[in-house]
Amino acid sequence: MYFSQRPLPHLHVVEQPLFITFRLYGSLPDGRTFPKNSINSGKAFVHMDRLLEAHSSGPMYLQMPAVAQRLVRAIEQGGTNSCRLHAWVVMPNHVHLLITPRMDVSKFLHTLKGSSARLGNQVLGRTGTFWQDESYDHLVRDWAEFERIGNYIVQNPVRAGLARSAEEYPWSSASKLGGLKPAAG
Repeated sequence: MYFSQRPLPHLHVVEQPLFITFRLYGSLPDGRTFPKNSINSGKAFVHMDRLLEAHSSGPMYLQMPAVAQRLVRAIEQGGTNSCRLHAWVVMPNHVHLLITPRMDVSKFLHTLKGSSARLGNQVLGRTGTFWQDESYDHLVRDWAEFERIGNYIVQNPVRAGLARSAEEYPWSSASKLGGLKPAAG
């Protein structure tokens, strides 16, 4: 088990499914507000994800096929040894992963985000910060939650109006890997 406290707390357990979201640097609007009532982390996440899906501000580098394809390759390659990939999607400004880690998640994310940032910046002919430093993660507690999160991930492009079905969206496990993979195995 691994726990760290940065601006957000992170709890990672090797061989236990984990939901991760990371986004492009500057992808949320400045001055964004959350509901004034005290909200739990799940509701805060959904609010943030809706802002990202709205594509209202910030960079959208991941909607470029050359950038998205390089990120997909990095996700697939990183998943071969570091984790088991269950579901994932590359949206225009953020990424969702449902994985079962086989190693320290912070090392996996550091490698994935570092390599994909270099490749993305190379394609774009730019330098500078590519990914927001902080990621959101949530330890999956049971099979029902695993299925709900997997469905949430692959349906993200449909909710955002980017595809009519999860399977037709090219930058997703629903089209690439044939859908949600069980946690066991």
